[in-house]
Amino acid sequence: MLQNCYQTELLEAGCDEAGRGCLAGPVFAAAVILPPDFYHPLLNDSKKMTQKDRLLLRDIICEQAVAWVVEGVTAERIDKINILNASIEAMNKAIKGLNPRPQFLAIDGNRFTNVHDIPYKCIVKGDAKYANIAAASVLAKTFRDEYMCQIANDYPCYYWKKNKGYPTREHRKGIAKFGLSPFHRKTFSCLTDEELTLF
Repeated sequence: MLQNCYQTELLEAGCDEAGRGCLAGPVFAAAVILPPDFYHPLLNDSKKMTQKDRLLLRDIICEQAVAWVVEGVTAERIDKINILNASIEAMNKAIKGLNPRPQFLAIDGNRFTNVHDIPYKCIVKGDAKYANIAAASVLAKTFRDEYMCQIANDYPCYYWKKNKGYPTREHRKGIAKFGLSPFHRKTFSCLTDEELTLF
């Protein structure tokens, strides 16, 4: 069972991102402040949940959260500042939009650059430990997946509706045949030399 938050003395927001390992599309991040009594038995690290359960929880989180914000950073920006910095930038953008302003941040992972002068704690695998981080992971994942499905309509050759921009064989075959789209991260290794010859 997930704990609601990392600490209880200060108003806390949980933060997580989605899409760091993708070859295409933005990285999304969410910041969520949950009520202290929030509980749902299906809430977990979004990667361990089914799509149906993620969508169910997204509606519940958006309705019951004290505050929530989802932000994205584009592939072009990722290429300029690298994926780690882009993930942190997306989280900081989401945090900035929260109302009320949090007094403490619970950050999934082991790296963060705080631009808000708010105390924080980085927690490895925090989305499997704390409900507010898990809620942020669900929002970041579902909003990003939805975005990738929308842009997939203009680029069906990469099968983004299925792979959401992750480096599947079908995705790499599409790149080998049609080249890179404007949504691809050009600083990522979209194809290895071996894959170019295989396809």
